[in-house]
Amino acid sequence: MCGIVGYIGHRTAQDFLLEGLRRLEYRGYDSAGTATITADAQLNITKSVGRIASLAQAIAANPPCTAGAGIGHTRWATHGAATIDNAHPHLGGEQGDQILAITHNGVIENFAELRSSLKARGFEFTSETDSEVVAHLIAETFKKHCEKSNGAPITHATGVNAIKEAIAQLRGTYGLAIIFKHWPEAIFAARLGSPLVIGVGDGEHFLASDAQPLIGYTDKIVYLADHQVAVLEADSLQVSHRDAGAIAHDVRVLDVESNQVEMGDYDHYMLKEIFEQPEALRNTMRGRLSEDDATAVFGGLNLTPADLLKVKRIVFTACGTSWHSGLVGEYLLEDIAQIPVEVEYASELRYRNPPMDDGSLLFAITQSGETADTLAALREMKRKGHMTMAICNVVGSSIAQEADGGIYLHAGPEIGVASTKAYTSQCLALTMLALYLGRLRHLSYNKGRKMINAIRQVPDLVEEALKQNDRIAEIAAKYQHCNNFLYLGRHYNFPTALEGALKLKEISYVHAEGYPAAEMKHGPIALVDKETPSVFVMPQGFIYEKVMSNLEETKARSGPVIAIAAEGDTRIAEVADDVIYIPQTIEYLQPIVSAIPLQLLSYHIAVLRGCDVDKPRNLAKSVTVE
Repeated sequence: MCGIVGYIGHRTAQDFLLEGLRRLEYRGYDSAGTATITADAQLNITKSVGRIASLAQAIAANPPCTAGAGIGHTRWATHGAATIDNAHPHLGGEQGDQILAITHNGVIENFAELRSSLKARGFEFTSETDSEVVAHLIAETFKKHCEKSNGAPITHATGVNAIKEAIAQLRGTYGLAIIFKHWPEAIFAARLGSPLVIGVGDGEHFLASDAQPLIGYTDKIVYLADHQVAVLEADSLQVSHRDAGAIAHDVRVLDVESNQVEMGDYDHYMLKEIFEQPEALRNTMRGRLSEDDATAVFGGLNLTPADLLKVKRIVFTACGTSWHSGLVGEYLLEDIAQIPVEVEYASELRYRNPPMDDGSLLFAITQSGETADTLAALREMKRKGHMTMAICNVVGSSIAQEADGGIYLHAGPEIGVASTKAYTSQCLALTMLALYLGRLRHLSYNKGRKMINAIRQVPDLVEEALKQNDRIAEIAAKYQHCNNFLYLGRHYNFPTALEGALKLKEISYVHAEGYPAAEMKHGPIALVDKETPSVFVMPQGFIYEKVMSNLEETKARSGPVIAIAAEGDTRIAEVADDVIYIPQTIEYLQPIVSAIPLQLLSYHIAVLRGCDVDKPRNLAKSVTVE
């Protein structure tokens, strides 16, 4: 949620700010704005409600600004509606003497008391946001530090100390980008719980809330950590800790090509990412399968085989789509590795106090690595002394940095809000984890080799499933008018049903529910009618006959049926109204292959209904607030 960009250097800042904000649109937002600062210390602020295109029009309507320093923001309304006044950047200072502009990601929990106190001291507020409180607070502490200087030069250290004093009063989370009138040649940044990434260029520096805006501009980045404050100039970068002095910063290589964040010939990022899944899956498994040892290989778990043999229970915690992959993981690990597994919503786990013994191991599953609830749940388990792992797609993200170890997906950037390739890559990573833990325990060499052979075929099977795209588009046209769907599956494909229903809800705004197929008779069957299609996920398997019985119950009540079935299943065509065929594979790999037609079905229905597929209403890619 919300996005920050900043630039200082030899380019026109406004150009980078607009391009950077466009690349952050996937995070979800309803207003946007930029602030640039000229060499003669003039702040130029432009804001708009709606999409970045509206902001670009507002900027174009003003005289050109060639300033080489500026900050930008996309806001998703939390405190206050989506209005020009509530949009960022916000000015800080007393009326008529506003000395700085800030952009802020995160939530300030004690903003109401701070706002009341600042009002009592003469500060006037023009917005309803918690962020304007931060702007005025920094302006106030900066003025105090200037007064204490007794005529001594006002340096960057003065600004840093003022920021540190101000943020020490905040309770909550923040990622801050700040420009002062006193220093047109500098941008200040601070972070606690809300990510900030600095790009290091040749005579220029970039700032962003994630690495996407930096791709193609620089491949050298610095991840700010919690409680760190940075000063960016064109030719220098200084980082210090809130409670200490200057610290050395670690410059890393950003290994992403610019074409990975471009839409190419596809109409939407979501469709591009659906079709990228074969390659994403290959990248997830690359170098992680050892035929010699008939097992998987993970270099980042940071636990020895002896440590892992002591694990008696695994807890997966996640939100949304990642929670569904956790359910798949539960089936996988209990079936293949014979380890008890629990799957917890991170938003619930963070406030629960479940018994966790010494043999419990937590895995946080997340695409972005910044999901606030998942991060909080991981921190709570770490506080209690438990080992924590992450399954994550974003290198350098908060969860990736704070977990004791983990598995990177290497699925590549995922920009569409509705997760597709990250989901199937999560399922594949969990399959390989089940293989690895199974081989440590009871799984034989021969069974391990068979699993590896089956896993290696998955990308090709997904490519075959993608060939059904035109057929799926036809089925979508048939059912696009329906406002209620049921998604049904059993065993490994029950989580698939949940994920299919979520995809339809997310991008087409159609009500959909996922259930274990056998639960139909316990209530949901009352919803079946001629206008409520039921999507049955039923590739061949040991429970196929049971699901067929559930399907027959639906047909007996005149409910339309769309079946996801294995190639060669002629029987299903005699019963279902429409069939989408996918390649047959072993049951524990079916969730990956069967997810493909459900993603495409949701996509085509959303397009036909005129929905904004990549930026669905009210949703954000990276949910960084509770």
